[in-house]
Amino acid sequence: MDYKKAGVDIKAGYRAVELMKKHIASTMRDEVLTDIGGFSGAFSMDAFKNMEQPTLVSGTDGVGTKLKIAFELDKHDSIGIDCVAMCVNDIACAGGEPLFFLDYIACGKNEPEKIASIVSGVAEGCRQSNAALIGGETAEMPGFYPAEEYDLAGFAVGIVDRKQMITGKEIKKGDVLVGIASSGIHSNGYSLVRSVFDIKREALERSYESLGGKTLGETLLTPTVIYVKALRTIREGGVTIKGCSHITGGGFYENIPRMLPEGVHAQIQADSYEVPAIFNMLQMDGDIARDMMYNTYNMGIGMMLAVDAADADQTVELIEKSGQKGYIVGEIIDGEKGVTLV
Repeated sequence: MDYKKAGVDIKAGYRAVELMKKHIASTMRDEVLTDIGGFSGAFSMDAFKNMEQPTLVSGTDGVGTKLKIAFELDKHDSIGIDCVAMCVNDIACAGGEPLFFLDYIACGKNEPEKIASIVSGVAEGCRQSNAALIGGETAEMPGFYPAEEYDLAGFAVGIVDRKQMITGKEIKKGDVLVGIASSGIHSNGYSLVRSVFDIKREALERSYESLGGKTLGETLLTPTVIYVKALRTIREGGVTIKGCSHITGGGFYENIPRMLPEGVHAQIQADSYEVPAIFNMLQMDGDIARDMMYNTYNMGIGMMLAVDAADADQTVELIEKSGQKGYIVGEIIDGEKGVTLV
């Protein structure tokens, strides 16, 4: 008996590391002090000495059961973008700039090419957010995961000058809510998605005119938008973002109140922007109540901002300049902390 006969192939692990090195190298920043393969990753803070109060912000998350779609289609090269997005978007919500990222892959069987494909997506997410991929772990766990399955999670660290943190404390009546478009379902609510849709390969490979000619599988695997550049562009354009909410699990009703101080209420015009067709398809096929949709999914808005009314139009222009789509979707009114859709 040896480790390989027990189900863990050490040589496959070495092979996977070799295959992923080129992807990791593409994410490097000047501040990275270590090479891949060490026991830890080191990152210099010298470049941030001029900040008055340099403050580290962090985020950790996974991809969830969206992975089941990737398993069924045997497509693994974009799911890593979701993993990075879920972490760095939370950092951006606080006004932070992501610095570095670490991933964790746990699998039933280490297939080097598959692991490298997953990491290629992680690296793409890191490039989009300007975060260095400075480390990670691939754990082969036979008997714990099926041979063809894996889990993917990550951890990111960013930095912000404390005086520039987005806290929501200054949000007041009359401020305007600006939404930044999502790419679709992103990476939340897939347990409900899998209950509504047939996610066998044949069904996932069926095209729909309502989805712009894309297959259901392509639509469901569309990566989460990374909003780091958009928020940076807004700040650099001179707009103060008073509040910021990453619309993830819990949808509008759970996430938007997280940025609000006591005594104010978010009022949103439901028809002020275009809801992606996948949500309409999901709601109809699953006979899901409207409130449940808005309490589970982003419904086409992946990031919600609160800005001064005088800055609203400029904020939308700056979002478009960054390559994303922005909408004025509502306003802040007096009332109990919460959200109303009208």
